Amino acid sequence: MLGLIILFSFLGGVVSLVGGLVLLKKKSWSQETMLVMISFAAGVLLAVSFSDLLPEAVEAAELAGKKIGSLFGVTLLAMAGFFLFERSFVWFHHHHEPHGDQPKPVVAMVWLGDTLHNAIDGLVITAGFFVSAPVGITTAVAVGAHELPQEIADFSLYLANGVGKGKTLLLNVLSSLATVATAAAAYFLWDKIAIWQPEMLAFTAGMFIYIAGSDLIPELHTEYRRKRALVQSAAFGGGILAILLMGKLFGV
Repeated sequence: MLGLIILFSFLGGVVSLVGGLVLLKKKSWSQETMLVMISFAAGVLLAVSFSDLLPEAVEAAELAGKKIGSLFGVTLLAMAGFFLFERSFVWFHHHHEPHGDQPKPVVAMVWLGDTLHNAIDGLVITAGFFVSAPVGITTAVAVGAHELPQEIADFSLYLANGVGKGKTLLLNVLSSLATVATAAAAYFLWDKIAIWQPEMLAFTAGMFIYIAGSDLIPELHTEYRRKRALVQSAAFGGGILAILLMGKLFGV
């Protein structure tokens, strides 16, 4: 199992850098393409949360004799916690430019926040694999889906703040490796933290729902053009459908 955890945490974390690498080669990245990616990612995150993570959290809680109602409190805590975290660190997940009179992001703080987020991603991927390989894989897919547009945003933010291309790439690689590191650490410490598996799954669902509802979907409402809206809606539905088909395929 360790091999699968490392492989998919790598795919969910480091491989998402491909979007940033494309940006380094092509500065005029299409905003329309970016919004399609965001739409797909939002669909994936919501589908994984409601079709995989929350049902598995309930089932794990029942097996452990825990109160199911408390899990939804954990989901709410995750959503509130990420809101406060973003407010504190001025952390823009998917915004290429500051809006209105928002303060200019500080590179160090953005990197710190991104690294912590990636570390949490590694933990939740491992928690998914300890439910089953299919749940671990779909969780890693959800991580990768939302990390891809985020990495593009991070690259553009660093470049806009005068960070060189080489340093920008290095900062993002180091940040993404946190996913692999915490995934492996969680595997070796699982005997001590396994009791919290239901809560970890519920927390992950809250994190994904927050990212989709607060960071991703609002980006799609900044402008309305009928043709663009139809494409984005199709991508959103495609993200949901992709996870549901994976669930059928893997028997999740």
